[in-house]
Amino acid sequence: MNQFVEIRSYNLKPATRAEFHRLVVEQSLPMLHRWHVDVVAFGPSPHDDDSYFLIRAYQSMEDRKRSQDAFYSSDEWRCGPRQAIVDCIESDTSVVIEMDTDTIDGLRRAGLSTVRWRAWLSHPAGPERDTEPSL
Repeated sequence: MNQFVEIRSYNLKPATRAEFHRLVVEQSLPMLHRWHVDVVAFGPSPHDDDSYFLIRAYQSMEDRKRSQDAFYSSDEWRCGPRQAIVDCIESDTSVVIEMDTDTIDGLRRAGLSTVRWRAWLSHPAGPERDTEPSL
Protein backbone atom coordinates (compact mmCIF):
# COMPACT_ATOMS: atom_id res chain seq x y z
CA MET A 1 0.00 0.00 0.00
CA ASN A 2 1.32 3.43 -0.90
CA GLN A 3 1.33 6.43 1.39
CA PHE A 4 2.23 10.06 0.92
CA VAL A 5 5.52 11.04 2.50
CA GLU A 6 6.28 14.65 3.28
CA ILE A 7 9.94 15.62 3.53
CA ARG A 8 10.32 18.97 5.24
CA SER A 9 13.70 20.65 5.06
CA TYR A 10 14.58 23.43 7.47
CA ASN A 11 17.32 26.02 7.01
CA LEU A 12 18.04 27.06 10.57
CA LYS A 13 19.52 30.27 11.84
CA PRO A 14 23.26 29.92 12.54
CA ALA A 15 24.16 28.13 15.79
CA THR A 16 20.56 27.12 16.59
CA ARG A 17 20.54 23.48 15.44
CA ALA A 18 21.30 21.90 18.83
CA GLU A 19 18.52 23.95 20.47
CA PHE A 20 16.14 23.20 17.59
CA HIS A 21 16.86 19.48 17.92
CA ARG A 22 16.33 19.61 21.69
CA LEU A 23 12.95 21.30 21.16
CA VAL A 24 11.98 18.72 18.55
CA VAL A 25 12.96 15.74 20.70
CA GLU A 26 11.63 17.03 24.03
CA GLN A 27 8.51 18.91 22.92
CA SER A 28 7.49 18.60 19.29
CA LEU A 29 7.85 14.83 18.81
CA PRO A 30 5.87 13.89 21.94
CA MET A 31 3.17 16.31 20.78
CA LEU A 32 3.14 14.88 17.25
CA HIS A 33 2.84 11.40 18.77
CA ARG A 34 -0.17 12.53 20.85
CA TRP A 35 -1.75 13.85 17.65
CA HIS A 36 -1.12 10.45 15.95
CA VAL A 37 1.25 11.89 13.35
CA ASP A 38 3.46 9.24 11.76
CA VAL A 39 6.99 10.66 12.07
CA VAL A 40 9.19 8.46 9.87
CA ALA A 41 12.54 10.14 10.56
CA PHE A 42 14.00 13.45 11.66
CA GLY A 43 17.31 15.00 12.49
CA PRO A 44 20.20 17.18 11.42
CA SER A 45 21.37 16.97 7.84
CA PRO A 46 25.06 16.02 7.64
CA HIS A 47 25.80 18.35 4.70
CA ASP A 48 26.09 21.54 6.78
CA ASP A 49 25.65 22.92 10.30
CA ASP A 50 22.32 24.66 9.83
CA SER A 51 20.00 22.15 8.12
CA TYR A 52 17.44 19.78 9.58
CA PHE A 53 14.78 17.44 8.21
CA LEU A 54 11.44 15.99 9.27
CA ILE A 55 9.81 13.13 7.37
CA ARG A 56 6.15 12.28 8.00
CA ALA A 57 3.84 9.73 6.34
CA TYR A 58 0.14 10.15 5.62
CA GLN A 59 -2.52 7.81 4.24
CA SER A 60 -3.65 10.39 1.66
CA MET A 61 -3.23 14.02 0.69
CA GLU A 62 -6.53 14.74 2.45
CA ASP A 63 -5.18 13.03 5.60
CA ARG A 64 -2.06 15.25 5.42
CA LYS A 65 -4.11 18.43 5.12
CA ARG A 66 -6.54 17.45 7.87
CA SER A 67 -3.73 16.35 10.22
CA GLN A 68 -1.60 19.45 9.70
CA ASP A 69 -4.54 21.86 9.89
CA ALA A 70 -5.63 20.33 13.21
CA PHE A 71 -2.13 20.16 14.69
CA TYR A 72 -0.88 23.61 13.66
CA SER A 73 -4.10 25.36 14.72
CA SER A 74 -4.22 23.63 18.12
CA ASP A 75 -3.72 25.55 21.35
CA GLU A 76 -1.20 22.89 22.38
CA TRP A 77 1.06 23.87 19.46
CA ARG A 78 0.35 27.61 19.36
CA CYS A 79 0.72 28.10 23.13
CA GLY A 80 3.45 25.48 23.46
CA PRO A 81 6.78 25.15 21.62
CA ARG A 82 5.72 26.92 18.42
CA GLN A 83 7.43 30.26 19.00
CA ALA A 84 10.71 28.77 20.26
CA ILE A 85 10.83 26.45 17.26
CA VAL A 86 9.90 29.14 14.74
CA ASP A 87 12.57 31.44 16.22
CA CYS A 88 15.24 28.93 15.12
CA ILE A 89 14.03 28.68 11.51
CA GLU A 90 15.33 30.86 8.72
CA SER A 91 13.26 29.09 6.02
CA ASP A 92 11.70 25.74 5.22
CA THR A 93 10.24 23.84 2.31
CA SER A 94 8.30 20.63 1.88
CA VAL A 95 8.00 18.06 -0.86
CA VAL A 96 5.46 15.24 -0.93
CA ILE A 97 6.17 11.92 -2.60
CA GLU A 98 3.93 8.89 -2.99
CA MET A 99 5.89 5.95 -1.61
CA ASP A 100 5.47 2.25 -0.90
CA THR A 101 5.55 0.88 2.65
CA ASP A 102 8.88 -0.96 2.22
CA THR A 103 10.64 2.24 1.23
CA ILE A 104 9.04 4.12 4.14
CA ASP A 105 10.24 1.39 6.50
CA GLY A 106 13.76 1.79 5.07
CA LEU A 107 13.59 5.50 5.86
CA ARG A 108 12.51 4.63 9.40
CA ARG A 109 15.57 2.40 9.83
CA ALA A 110 17.87 5.09 8.42
CA GLY A 111 16.40 7.55 10.93
CA LEU A 112 17.91 5.55 13.80
CA SER A 113 21.01 7.75 13.60
CA THR A 114 19.01 10.24 15.66
CA VAL A 115 19.54 7.95 18.66
CA ARG A 116 23.09 9.35 18.86
CA TRP A 117 21.63 12.84 19.10
CA ARG A 118 19.36 11.80 21.96
CA ALA A 119 22.35 10.38 23.82
CA TRP A 120 24.31 13.56 23.11
CA LEU A 121 21.48 15.71 24.46
CA SER A 122 21.20 13.64 27.62
CA HIS A 123 24.92 13.98 28.41
CA PRO A 124 25.55 16.38 31.33
CA ALA A 125 27.30 18.89 29.04
CA GLY A 126 24.45 18.42 26.52
CA PRO A 127 23.81 21.08 23.91
CA GLU A 128 26.13 23.50 25.67
CA ARG A 129 29.09 21.71 24.07
CA ASP A 130 30.90 23.36 21.20
CA THR A 131 30.68 20.35 18.91
CA GLU A 132 27.85 18.20 17.69
CA PRO A 133 28.00 14.42 17.43
CA SER A 134 28.92 12.99 14.07
CA LEU A 135 26.19 11.39 12.08
